[in-house]
Amino acid sequence: MKKLPRSPIALFLLAVAVFAAGIVTYRQFYMVSPEQQYRVQTVEKGDLSQTVSANGTINPVSLVNVGTQVSGTVKKLYVDFNSKVQKGQILLELDDALLAAQQKQSQANVQSAEATLELTSANEARMRSLFAQEYVSRQELDTAVQAKKAAAAQIKLARATVEKDRANLAYSVIRSPVSGVVVDRSVDVGQTVAASLQTPTLFKIAQDLAKMQIDANFAEADIGSIRVGQPVRFTVDAFAGRSFKGEVRQIRLNPITQQNVVTYDVVINVDNPEQILLPGMTAYVSIVVAERKDVLLVPNAALRFKPATGDKAAGEPKSGGANNGGAAKTKDEKTLTGKVYVLRKGELIPVAVSLGITDSRNTEISGGELNAGDQLVVGAALAADTSKSSGGKPPMRMF
Repeated sequence: MKKLPRSPIALFLLAVAVFAAGIVTYRQFYMVSPEQQYRVQTVEKGDLSQTVSANGTINPVSLVNVGTQVSGTVKKLYVDFNSKVQKGQILLELDDALLAAQQKQSQANVQSAEATLELTSANEARMRSLFAQEYVSRQELDTAVQAKKAAAAQIKLARATVEKDRANLAYSVIRSPVSGVVVDRSVDVGQTVAASLQTPTLFKIAQDLAKMQIDANFAEADIGSIRVGQPVRFTVDAFAGRSFKGEVRQIRLNPITQQNVVTYDVVINVDNPEQILLPGMTAYVSIVVAERKDVLLVPNAALRFKPATGDKAAGEPKSGGANNGGAAKTKDEKTLTGKVYVLRKGELIPVAVSLGITDSRNTEISGGELNAGDQLVVGAALAADTSKSSGGKPPMRMF
């Protein structure tokens, strides 16, 4: 068979036609519209609350440590854990044998001092009579007067010792200083307690378990937003799914530094009428520091979105402008700004916005040209759509 001649022009036109047909086919089967390239979300209005969170420990508002001022062996115990006690009620008794003997000795010293005073008083009277008759010197009279005064002082000292020993004997009976519930007992019958430089703790009494408090450590970055009187929400592991209320009572000025992290103790008042919140429970605290009603909201993913290299956004500035992937401060260092992308008439358009509070999921839009109902780009979906439209096969290569 005779071969047909092929001119360079014919081959060129044939190649152009094949290339054009390939582009048309590629666009028809593999190219997707902007609406399919991105994940979008409609901009809406709503309410927003900004919170700060920390962990804390539930404690009684008033926890009294009951100790002893005297040493001795525990003879009797009258209360135990969870016992309800009244002010003045006996909690335990110490063996008072040594204290009672000491008191008796002091009383005997008082009687001895009284006898000495009687003798010195009689001697002083006799010396005055003799001095008047000039049978004794002034020095002998002064000595007798001084002896009487010393005996009187000795009586006062002996009586004070009796009072001290009587008080120590009374201290051998430990009584509750307040009304409340015993939450801790540190001694048993037969145990010896020694009151030396440090008073030993025998009991811990919570005054009122219906009124509790949470001691929560908040980071220094959050403490500036917390105010006395702010409402608090918290949960505990013992009652999963149940939320409790509280109120900020105090922000303690004493900083706590651990591993170069500075925190502050925030005290939160908690009502516990059912007395189901127990001392020592861990509370997961959340404090509302700012609220907005009926404001424009955007998801934080939209503020982080940045078009891939090669994607064309209408009106995209060549340099400067708001930062992509987050927020930037304006010149006055007060208002945060950011940039989001919206789809309008099939085009990707950047929009600069002013930002308000955030709850880590959504952010308030306080200014800018963003409107409710705009189609906001929150991420790219080209890879997923292309894989779905091509049945999982990679895009066709033209060369």
